[in-house]
Amino acid sequence: MPRYVVLLRGINVGGRNRLPMADLRRVAAGLGWAGVRTHVASGNLVCDAPEAAPGDLADALAAALRADPGLDVGVMAFGADAFRAILRDCPWPDAPGTAVHGWLCAAPPDPDRAAIEALRAPSESIEFRGLCTFLHAPDGIGRSRLAERLERLLGTAATARNLNTLRRLAEMLDG
Repeated sequence: MPRYVVLLRGINVGGRNRLPMADLRRVAAGLGWAGVRTHVASGNLVCDAPEAAPGDLADALAAALRADPGLDVGVMAFGADAFRAILRDCPWPDAPGTAVHGWLCAAPPDPDRAAIEALRAPSESIEFRGLCTFLHAPDGIGRSRLAERLERLLGTAATARNLNTLRRLAEMLDG
């Protein structure tokens, strides 16, 4: 079976959409997915699943999570090769892993570039690379006015992960 990275949006953040990773692994295994492994409690999953379009896998997991445990959250899936390509396209591979975040998109973004530029701090850099938009925020992502609004400005559903997490998920694909 092919290997995939599956990302959930907005779980275990601020006390909302609580989902223990053991429950996520159980639900994914119930779909017939094998080798299901999670990384940290923010909805990062690597698994082997029957060959399918990543969007179909994401839809199947989203539906299963709505049924049990009753969560309505966004889910995105990426094939192993596509995920590795996203990581290879990172324009700042040598930056500290917490200073670079990737917004992985469900569809190619249609960014509001004027609004993005108006919010971008002088120290920040942004690059649009296919299904991932990378933001380098050396002063900290928590201080970035752009980071907190970026998903809406991309014009498509997206979920953000820092470069450390993206690297770890790529390692899990190989392990």
